Amino acid sequence: MMNLRMLAFIRGKFRMPKLRVKIPSFLREKTAWFAVCVFIGAVAAGFLGGFAGSYLYTQKGVLFGKSLDSLNLDGERTPSVELKPEYVPQTTQEEKIIGAVQDVSPAVVSIVITKDVPVLEQYFVNPFGNQSPVQLQIPQYRQRGTEKKEVGGGSGFIVATDGLVVTNKHVVLDSQAEYTVFTNDGKSYPAKVLARDPVQDLAILKIENLEASFPVANLGDSNALQIGQTVIAIGNALGEFRNTVSTGVVSGLGRTITATGSGSFVETIEDVIQTDAAINQGNSGGPLLNLAGQVIGMDTATVSGAQSIGFAIPINKIKRSIDQVRKGGEITYAFLGVRYLQVTSGVQKDRKLEVDYGALVVQGENGEPAVESGSPADKAGLKAGDIILRLNGERITQDNSLGKVIQKYNPGDPITLIVLSDSEEKTINLELGSRTQ
Repeated sequence: MMNLRMLAFIRGKFRMPKLRVKIPSFLREKTAWFAVCVFIGAVAAGFLGGFAGSYLYTQKGVLFGKSLDSLNLDGERTPSVELKPEYVPQTTQEEKIIGAVQDVSPAVVSIVITKDVPVLEQYFVNPFGNQSPVQLQIPQYRQRGTEKKEVGGGSGFIVATDGLVVTNKHVVLDSQAEYTVFTNDGKSYPAKVLARDPVQDLAILKIENLEASFPVANLGDSNALQIGQTVIAIGNALGEFRNTVSTGVVSGLGRTITATGSGSFVETIEDVIQTDAAINQGNSGGPLLNLAGQVIGMDTATVSGAQSIGFAIPINKIKRSIDQVRKGGEITYAFLGVRYLQVTSGVQKDRKLEVDYGALVVQGENGEPAVESGSPADKAGLKAGDIILRLNGERITQDNSLGKVIQKYNPGDPITLIVLSDSEEKTINLELGSRTQ
């Protein structure tokens, strides 16, 4: 290895020769002119660029950091609008759900219930009198007038351009309350209850506005439903979140439920749709849709303590009530006038009956008569203990109850009953009566 002294000796003894290149004179002249031209061009470009940028900034708007849309064709500044990117559905089903919601949402309404409620104030009294040495103050309450207050809410949907609205009966059950309809665009209108269905949990309102023309929901065919079919529920969830959307499937058909609501509302509803689409408090009266954007049911009830079990009234039953209100201003049903217990194999065994089907005419739990006085059944001679086996040839079974069969007929229709009475089959002919709210 070379040491430092040797390196210094080499550097001192041997020096690299300087390289000198001689440039011809004509080349030196051209190089100078080229450099001058480049310098002048750079100065000119900088001047012109600065002038153009300043002009565009002051006269045409800021181009950098702003949308080019802020300049219109006339060179005037316009407000910069940030365009929301359009969402592209990822699946065909998603596309159909979005389309159905967009089509029907304008016809979905929120219903707010208001009522005059007492205004109470607290005061204190001495039960031993004001002159008593015992100073004891007990709170008491007294009313000082009334005030209008929101006491509930629900959902509904518009079925006619003149403002006919369908909702649940338990939403508008209070005849002393006032009802206000809020449409999807935020407008509010007073509404009047035209009719309450005596059989189904259904009511029809009319928006009190003669000038407005409202968007309507497209009504489908609930008879064509299939278990497993995708459905969409829309409603005023919890009375707070308007037009809340949930999806699910048809979980079952032809169910029978006993629904309870505020106050003393209790009603048995037959032939309803079961779904796992989320139906919350406040959703009552909202539409249940298919993927075509058609209303195939009305959200009605959920099972307390369960998850994903909700029920809807089929739209074909609602169509009947809408037609009746339009024609006669009320909802009516064919009426027989009996209380009955559906006969099953278990009922047959417990009561030692001769058959395991039919409708057993019985008294109510609180002693109500088995046959209503003056009803068609009373006039035809039906009595407690009789079993109605068939109506116009239709066998009465657990899946085809007497009430379900009677709903197929109109008031005044003649029918024929096959009745097992005192171990004998009898044929009874009668004319159905009318039942209103």
